[in-house]
Amino acid sequence: MPSSLTKTPKLLLGIVLAVLAFMVWGCYMLDISLMELIESFPSFIGFFVTNFFPPDFSKLAEFIPSILDTFFFAIVATYISATFATLFGLMMSEMVNPFKPLRLVFRGIASFFRNIPVMIWASLLVYAFGVGELVGLIALVLATIGFLSRSYADSVNELDRNNLEALKATGASPLQILWHGTLVLFKPACINWTLYCFELNVRSSSILGMVGAGGVGVLIQTNIKLMRYHTAMGIIIIVILMVLGSEVLTNKIRERIR
Repeated sequence: MPSSLTKTPKLLLGIVLAVLAFMVWGCYMLDISLMELIESFPSFIGFFVTNFFPPDFSKLAEFIPSILDTFFFAIVATYISATFATLFGLMMSEMVNPFKPLRLVFRGIASFFRNIPVMIWASLLVYAFGVGELVGLIALVLATIGFLSRSYADSVNELDRNNLEALKATGASPLQILWHGTLVLFKPACINWTLYCFELNVRSSSILGMVGAGGVGVLIQTNIKLMRYHTAMGIIIIVILMVLGSEVLTNKIRERIR
């Protein structure tokens, strides 16, 4: 038997033990008792099942405007973000932008947007401008621009450079090279990343209301604070169905563009 095959189980065992050791060490540093966590879990499940079920859908008509707001948050934020991220992604790509200082400037801006979570963006904007749907939209746009810009730039950099060289050899203009050698080939990846971000934005927009940034999250937070748990559970189920529906929709679109 090859020695590499005999080493594999030992390597896997070592990795598992190392992960467990880090987990135990992390719990110790955070002063978390695993036994207390395990013992309290059944009581949490009991509280959740007793207080949140059955869900109450009697006020569904009142929820529809906020649910639609949440869905359109995701659509508008994704559209605006994709527009700006396309410019950022091209400027960040070595395939398109040969000027390294300019690439670094755009990468720095995109990294700044990307490394701040959407909930922190929403909290900062609510603190600065007050509550409202516009704040939630801006928070989603800023966070999504950072994520899409990096994704777009990496996708462009992975394109075959031989296509650009062939177009240059035929005497194509810079605009023709950009269009036929980059944008046309980049389109499938662009659509996939944009659809993926749309799914993420549907989820994110559902919880932005937790910090007063509009959407259906406001209803969830309000009903939980008022201990109307059955109503809150009804809203949560609607959100879950909306997220699953967005995934089904984006998967159907992906299948059509393959």
